[in-house]
Amino acid sequence: MDRKEGLVVRVHGGHYYVKADQQIIDCAIRGRLKQEQVEGDLVAIGDRVLWSPIEEGRGVIEEVLPRKSVLSRLSPEARGQIEQVIVANPDQVLIVFSVRMPPLNPFMLDRYLVACEAANLPAAIVVNKIDLAEPADLELVERYRKIGYYVLPTSAVTGEGLEELRQLLRGKLTVLTGPSGVGKSTLLNLLWPDLDLPVGEISTYHERGKHTTVVPWLLNPEPDVYVADTPGLRQFRFWDIEPEQLDAFFPEMLPHLNKCRFTPCTHMHEPGCAVRMAVERGEISEQRYESYRRMFRHEV
Repeated sequence: MDRKEGLVVRVHGGHYYVKADQQIIDCAIRGRLKQEQVEGDLVAIGDRVLWSPIEEGRGVIEEVLPRKSVLSRLSPEARGQIEQVIVANPDQVLIVFSVRMPPLNPFMLDRYLVACEAANLPAAIVVNKIDLAEPADLELVERYRKIGYYVLPTSAVTGEGLEELRQLLRGKLTVLTGPSGVGKSTLLNLLWPDLDLPVGEISTYHERGKHTTVVPWLLNPEPDVYVADTPGLRQFRFWDIEPEQLDAFFPEMLPHLNKCRFTPCTHMHEPGCAVRMAVERGEISEQRYESYRRMFRHEV
């Protein structure tokens, strides 16, 4: 029987939903593939697969095609070093944070950015609820622009940035990620009302969002737009990143790395450290350096 190519758009409870010829096929995984599985996710949303039909609307995945890119984290549930693939084959990552309700956590944002740098994935920052911003919030936003990141302020109330966001999503498979409650689903609903995604409330006790997206899935609101709407990630533990590699994933540190007195240099305590001197001169922000220190020590 001829095998067909398709795109995995949802994974849930052992079912792999594959989009092919404008249909969604409920697929299982061929037993041979399961036997070949290494630790981690064998099939994830965004994967291109070859599948064979079994009956109307059902099939079996025969082969997972090579991934061109992947966004992963260390599995929060499993014991030991097990990779959890969030999305396979993304073209870019849009990291959504809000300035208020919940407040922007720069240390968590930096973890997302480091993960994208390590995966060699283009990353942009969507700063939502910008209508609630105070001067200190705008200074923080500008800090990331100076580093070189594309920063897009958005507001569901005023409509600011929505058309720019639509253009940013077109023609790509995008991971839309960030903490719960920052407004990811709200933004998508404003762009494409037919999606009708559930929108959660903010916990006033912790100012944290409640999870609305429970299962990651790949939305296709326009023919050339694929958006991986991922569950809000309160934990983002690095996969396959050693502390000694971290400095390479902070773009503003790169010009200083070959100027330290000692090689290798952890930039934590060594004399003649060019990175620490750059912090003292204000060329690297103290907040970003503190993020580096916390990640190096596994404190965040």
